[in-house]
Amino acid sequence: MSYQVLARKWRPGDFSQVAGQEHVLRTLINALDNGRLHHAYLFTGTRGTGKTTLARILAKCFNCEQGVSSNPCNACGACREIGEGGFLDLYEIDAASRTKVEDTRELLENVQYAPAQARFKVYLIDEVHMLSTHSFNALLKTLEEPPDHVKFLFATTDPQKLPVTILSRCLQFHLKNLSPNTIVKYLGPVLEQEKIECEQDALWQIATAAGGSMRDALTLLDQAISYCQGPIGAGSVVEMLGIPPRQQVFELLKAMASGDLRAVLAITGELAGQIPDYAQTLDSLLSTLHRLAIAQAFPEAIDNSQGDRREVIELAAGFSAEDLQLFYQIGNKGREELYLPGDMRSAFEMLLLRMLVFAPDPVVPVAQGDSGSSGGEEEGGSRPEEELDAVEPEPEVREAAAEIEDAGIENPRTEAEIPEAAPINMGNGGVAAEEPPDTAAGLVAEFESLPNVQKLVRNFSGKVIRESVTPSQRRGEQ
Repeated sequence: MSYQVLARKWRPGDFSQVAGQEHVLRTLINALDNGRLHHAYLFTGTRGTGKTTLARILAKCFNCEQGVSSNPCNACGACREIGEGGFLDLYEIDAASRTKVEDTRELLENVQYAPAQARFKVYLIDEVHMLSTHSFNALLKTLEEPPDHVKFLFATTDPQKLPVTILSRCLQFHLKNLSPNTIVKYLGPVLEQEKIECEQDALWQIATAAGGSMRDALTLLDQAISYCQGPIGAGSVVEMLGIPPRQQVFELLKAMASGDLRAVLAITGELAGQIPDYAQTLDSLLSTLHRLAIAQAFPEAIDNSQGDRREVIELAAGFSAEDLQLFYQIGNKGREELYLPGDMRSAFEMLLLRMLVFAPDPVVPVAQGDSGSSGGEEEGGSRPEEELDAVEPEPEVREAAAEIEDAGIENPRTEAEIPEAAPINMGNGGVAAEEPPDTAAGLVAEFESLPNVQKLVRNFSGKVIRESVTPSQRRGEQ
């Protein structure tokens, strides 16, 4: 018997075997168990998230000989033939190779005929967004009111290209990218069944490199089995994938946190002998910086989906929030520099140097007891209250204050004793408040009658006038 790749061998046969996508499974299971069967389903999402797999399981649920349910038996003739791809009433169509309107019309001509052996005739159209505009128009009427024995199942990676008229006629299910944690949990039993030993860190490397795709993960696992020829080790997976070991990325970030340029360049030199493509290293670095920023802002949001929660939280304490944002922005903006003609290692090292050299200096707060330079207040700083109390007032200010104290001038009224202001009609619908009598005006008159206060006011007014005159104005007056 010929070898069957893991991605096909371990394709789920029912909903219980599907990894993730709980939001989609719940809707489908409830609809099937309650007999609420729609005539058109649209599955969207990136590659390898289970669109075609769910469509085939749904076809089993429709046509299982035990009856329509969310749990097909996988033992009857219909279930086995659908799993093997030889069921007469399941039409799997690749829209990328049948884009013309003539192909769609040919398909629709057979819709009216009853199924050959099953309960429903199922049309599974993969990459449906590749159909032409005329093909979509030809499909509209039949898709809106198909015969009772027909079900349409669509799958696409680009739903934005579908006409709104098609979308409105389908139940839409968007499949999410799978987390590395979900992929690791799925691959573990697969390796047990295949009787292959694998280090846990190697599994995490494969799951992270899969980019949310279970098919990519199984394909990479197939490749790792052939590469290692025995137990799968983390070091071998790193060499196979050409990605930096996660521990080296953390060591690089630790060196950057301490500003150790020598260590940064030494780690870069080690990576040069392992990684053929520095873009992978930069992606791992940016991904870790993103997790560090989240760990600083909201540590509870960091899960162990990548197996590094403890290391991320510890490393986040070594960076300032400003440095993390700056490093991420520089790395993200400099990604395109890696693909310019020249040495990729040099471009990568320049990015790291730019992150460290352009990092802002920390702001050191001035101690309360340190009066600082004479220009401290002019730069916008504020003096502590103890320092303000220690400032010696000018002589004329002291004299005016003493004179006010000797005169016994104070506001005899408390706030509760001040009469309420009477409203004044402004004539245009507005209302203003009249100043209460015998308050501020009376106090000002008493203050202005004191000689030292008058002298202080004159000196201050003259200083303001002198400072408001520019040198050019003074020259003009002369």
